[in-house]
Amino acid sequence: MKIDTTRRGFFGAAAGFAGFAATVGRLSAEIDNEALGFKLGIATYSFRSFPRAEAIKMILDLQTPFVSVKEVHLPYKDSPEDLEKGRKEFEAAGIKIMSGGNISLSKNDDADIKKYFEYAKTCGMPMIVCAPTHENLKKLEAAVKEYNIKAAIHNHGPEDKHFPSPESVLEAVKGLDPRVGLCMDCGHSERAGSDPVKVVGLAGPRLLDMHIKDLRSLTDKGSQCDVGDGKIPIPALFKALHKHGYKGCVNLEYEINAKAPMPGMQRSFSYMRGVMAGIKA
Repeated sequence: MKIDTTRRGFFGAAAGFAGFAATVGRLSAEIDNEALGFKLGIATYSFRSFPRAEAIKMILDLQTPFVSVKEVHLPYKDSPEDLEKGRKEFEAAGIKIMSGGNISLSKNDDADIKKYFEYAKTCGMPMIVCAPTHENLKKLEAAVKEYNIKAAIHNHGPEDKHFPSPESVLEAVKGLDPRVGLCMDCGHSERAGSDPVKVVGLAGPRLLDMHIKDLRSLTDKGSQCDVGDGKIPIPALFKALHKHGYKGCVNLEYEINAKAPMPGMQRSFSYMRGVMAGIKA
């Protein structure tokens, strides 16, 4: 039997669950962001068209305190004093910086890599989401050990000549420090022919972070849509995360409607919280 994982299909099936008569609005308000162990968060790249102060307001409106901060909101070029000031603006709003990135690490150069770890340290980031090369992985590992900051390698789909799929990351980090792992981008993973649900079990503790999005076509990057309106099997993915004890973030990376992202992001969070409620019931 084919299971409909779209928004309409999921909520239609969930209507039969005990206690699932609540409206989507109530679910959004009542479901804890950590109800299944993992954390619903936001990649602030979603707010790339807005300055930091406005991005913070929108994060608060979405009712999750966990963020992965993109450089546009804590610029690399800023002085350590300005970066610390920016970090404190997030913290004063009750927002927790869980990671930063994606950071491109294209140079096989210790000093260049350490520059970004110094940046992460100043910004209070316990982890960087990054795009290294195969050639500089050992230098990346050395920086992870020196700074005690995790490095989650982000897969970028078939266009990525280094790490297109989650499996390519997992193969490359075998034997490296356990703080070097994977940030699985679910959309790019599907386009690379991977099954994100299976990857959760395959990765185990190497899964350090995750970017969530949805696609109407699993092969078309341009088909991104609100989470729940596409074909990525979100309920099965969340069940796998819960089953395997994932404690990290599932960060919504909303790459469409850059000038007006909030309606779609709100719908996406309502759907994800509804999925969590159905699993927890």
